[in-house]
Amino acid sequence: MDYVTAAVPPPRSEGEGPARAGRRSLAVALLSGALGAAVALLATRQRWSMGTATVAGDAFPLSVKGSDVTGVPAALAIVGLAALVAVFAVRRTGRFAVSALLALSGAGIVAAALLGATDSSALDDKAAQASGDTSSVVHAFDHTAWPYVAAVGGGLILLAGLLALLYGRRWPAMSGRYERNGTPRPRRAPVVDPDRPEDIWKALDRGEDPTSA
Repeated sequence: MDYVTAAVPPPRSEGEGPARAGRRSLAVALLSGALGAAVALLATRQRWSMGTATVAGDAFPLSVKGSDVTGVPAALAIVGLAALVAVFAVRRTGRFAVSALLALSGAGIVAAALLGATDSSALDDKAAQASGDTSSVVHAFDHTAWPYVAAVGGGLILLAGLLALLYGRRWPAMSGRYERNGTPRPRRAPVVDPDRPEDIWKALDRGEDPTSA
């Protein structure tokens, strides 16, 4: 009688699951952080709001870009991008602090973009300059979708920061010079061949005793 045996997959190691989660979270954080910063910076250069002002009895159209409304999203996008890179240059408490800064940068962009969507002060300033009357304000105020695009960029940076807070301890560091405990790796002493005079001379130049090998 023939027996059929089923192939049993080898058991997974205990560290395979966390390591895979760390790699996935790292890839998602890098992608979302870089993309979010790019989106936020692009959105601040676009037209956010528009309106009309009365100049010499005529309606004069006005519009402002995101950078005219608020400089917070662009500044925080640069801070978030720098924090995303700095995450890999620090460890332990430093990595946690930088990850928190990354998350706060994203949250700040979201808040500033949403507030800027309904802010007409930049248009009022332009209306006052155009009419020469400091009391002039815009009429028929309207806004575009770009403030919300900036908010989406901030949300992506916020996601990167949250992933760094949750999984950052599993991510690799930028430099491999040091061990995980922070101590420098010991250098291997070069092998001295007593039958090769050039090795003996090199050892003497280094201040070593070639006869002790």
